[in-house]
This record gives sequence, C-alpha cells and structure tokens, in this order.
Amino acid sequence: MSEKLQLHIIGCGSARPTKQSNQTSQILTQRGKQYMIDCGEGTQFQLRRQNMHINRMNHIFISHLHGDHFFGLIGLISTLGMLGRTAELCIHAMPEIEKLLNEMIKFCCQGMTYEIRFCPINPYKHELIYEDRTMEVYTIPLKHRVPCCGFLFKEKENQPHLIKDMIDFYKIPIAELAKIKNGADYITPDGEIVANNRLTTPADPIKSYAYCSDTAYSEKIIPIIEGVDCLYHEATFMKADEPRARLTCHSTTEHAATIAKLAQVKQLIIGHYSARYDEYESLLNEAKAIFPNTLLAIDGKDFEI
Repeated sequence: MSEKLQLHIIGCGSARPTKQSNQTSQILTQRGKQYMIDCGEGTQFQLRRQNMHINRMNHIFISHLHGDHFFGLIGLISTLGMLGRTAELCIHAMPEIEKLLNEMIKFCCQGMTYEIRFCPINPYKHELIYEDRTMEVYTIPLKHRVPCCGFLFKEKENQPHLIKDMIDFYKIPIAELAKIKNGADYITPDGEIVANNRLTTPADPIKSYAYCSDTAYSEKIIPIIEGVDCLYHEATFMKADEPRARLTCHSTTEHAATIAKLAQVKQLIIGHYSARYDEYESLLNEAKAIFPNTLLAIDGKDFEI
C-alpha cells in the first residue's frame, strides 16, 4: 500500500461547469484512506469517468454551502446506498447542511444501508476538526460571500522503519518490535545492547496539504498554511478581471501566487477557474511569474505531495 500523500482532482471548475472542467471536488489519499474535499454537481459521474473507486472514503469535507461545492452530495449519498455501503459516512460542514440534506435523504433515500453522521464545523475558527491515527485536519477561515473555510491536512509524526535483516539477525521477538519503533534499544538474551539506530532507518518526512477555495485575497491565512508541502488556492480570475474578483470575493492568479510566495509553501496548485476562460495556460503563466512552482489543476489529474 502506498505511503505517499496523493491528490486527485475530480473537478476544478467554478460555478458553471464547462466541457473541460467540472465543478469542484477532490480526493486526498493517505495510506489507502480517502478524504473527499467538496462535492460539486456531477462528482459521482466524474468518478466513474476517471475510474476512481471510493470504497475507502469515509469522510467528506465541505468548504461552504454554494452549490458548486455541495450539490453532488445527495446523488453520491443515494448511489452509495444502492451499492450496499455499510460503513458510516461522516460529513464535515456548516451546521445548516444537516437540515438541508436530511429532508432530501428522507424523501429520496429510503432504506439506507448505512449511517450518515454530520460533524458541524465553525468556519470562523482555525481549529482541529478531525484526527485519526495518522492524520489531523484543521479549518482555515476564508474570506467569501458566505461562511467558508479551507482545510489543512497534516500527517502525524511517522515511526522509523525496521531493518528486516537486523531484526532477523538478532531473532528479535515480535513483541519487541513496537518498542523498537518507538525508540527503544534491544537487549539480547545474552545482555548485549543493540542501539536503536542499528535496527531502524529514519521515518518518512510528514507531509501537509492546504485547500483554500473559495476566497478573496487574505493574508490572514498565511500563518496557518506557512511552509506546507502543497497549497491548492483558487485562481478564479486573471489579473485583468480583478474588479470581478473583488465583487465576487474570489482571487486572481496573482493573488494565489502572492499568498504562496508569502507563505513560503513548496508547491502551488491553482484551480476553480471561471467559465469565461477557454484555456488555462494564460492563468498558469500569470501565477508562475510570481511563484514559479505553480501547477494547473486539471480534471482527472493526480499530484504526489
């Protein structure tokens, strides 16, 4: 099973889907676990087109209640029920989503085979909203026309790797392996002390991913996302359309690149493109002029973080 943190773009468009970009949705995968971020209209259709299986997806994070970020939820919920899903599905979103979805679920999804748990979040606070054995997820308050937040995914500290040849050489019992991975030396039956660094190699470096869509330019997020391995920041408009960006509380390519530069992130992915643009290379070029390590989100594309 892959130990890498991987991002899959399901859709990278904005309010109106186009022939080249569906509405916003992503899957972040870590050690086989899948986290969905936003679920715009047509998400389940995109998943089929892109041959994506979501049998290990138990958590969905919704940034805000504009349709292009959550209209795909009810269809996905219904289909998962028809497929006989039994595992609980947790939806992390604004408190209002529970009332909106429950009415549709009661009307459209009778005989559900699994439970849906709503986990309300406060979009105005930067706080831990979810954690498991290997991952933490924090909210990132954003500046939009409605309550909106991004999400910061941070891996927890990894354990060092055991050197199999050394474990076999000293015939170390299985019961001792957890202690060694936690830093202990090994004492042989003859009393010899085998230093931990002879039995292990350093742990893999932890990775972090920040998702910021939708938002106007805001330097308040910089302390939260500073130094992340990968930042996804909306770039709905080009610089020439900055008045439109201000009016709609969105960002331009230059805004996204400037945030990435100030926060000293390692990589920037831009997306959430306005339907007015027929091609995206011009947006990429504007962003790269400020932050060279910028990539384009494209429907169906995978990124290794």
